[in-house]
Amino acid sequence: MSEHTATIDPSRAPERIKAWLADLAGAINGALDRALPQPDDDPGRLCEAMRYAVLGPGKRLRPALVLAACEATGGTRDGAMPAATAVEMLHAYTLVHDDLPAMDDDELRRGRPTIHVAFGEAIAILAGDGLLTSAFEQLSALGPRAADAVAVLARRSGRLELLAGQARDLALAASGDSTQLDLAALERVHEGKTGALFAAAAELGAIAAGAGDDDRAALARYGMAIGIAFQHADDRDDGEFAGLRDRADERRRELAAEAAELAARFGDAGRPLADLALWIGGR
Repeated sequence: MSEHTATIDPSRAPERIKAWLADLAGAINGALDRALPQPDDDPGRLCEAMRYAVLGPGKRLRPALVLAACEATGGTRDGAMPAATAVEMLHAYTLVHDDLPAMDDDELRRGRPTIHVAFGEAIAILAGDGLLTSAFEQLSALGPRAADAVAVLARRSGRLELLAGQARDLALAASGDSTQLDLAALERVHEGKTGALFAAAAELGAIAAGAGDDDRAALARYGMAIGIAFQHADDRDDGEFAGLRDRADERRRELAAEAAELAARFGDAGRPLADLALWIGGR
């Protein structure tokens, strides 16, 4: 229930983006480790499977986006970390369920056996469910801002957005013919499968900072634009939807430019957001 297999590689990013991601990755990984301790009593290795899913290799782009959006709107990394861990847990849940035999039936992810291969299908389902519920538990640490954060993450990850994108993708796969797909229909899939969680990440950062409605809305639009552009870049690198490649590449640049313009409203504080948009748009 996540984006198609990602090929965007931070090691190929400009130095400023690499440094930014490296600066945040250690703090994010540490927070995830503390949020999911390994108990002595672990029936079926459920907690071990959850940790395997969320602490494995990954770019941590979504939680980094939470932190960057929070800082852009005057907040602190520490204040946004519960929202950052929530987003990464929810992302990991989508990957676990996406890999299941009933979905994509993948045996490898990021060079390692997928959860259902390593732990069994039943524990994989429970691990995904556990990560989903743990994500919302993390948001409770936002105190008086928790209700807004829960509402945003639930809406973006629910039946009308992320899950709808997955359902559309399953229907497309079942049809066995993507040659008749137009760009608008493809972007409806991308809006749900990828854009929705990017939009949630950016808005959650604003919520954690106590930002006003205008900044929240601008960052949600930024996240959606960057998420769809991100997916168009991956499709190109993976050789997907070749008949739409030229138009999708044009749209990637348009969306990235839109995102960079939205980031500019935050001045120097929004520089990481602008840099990310320009990188994805310029690839």
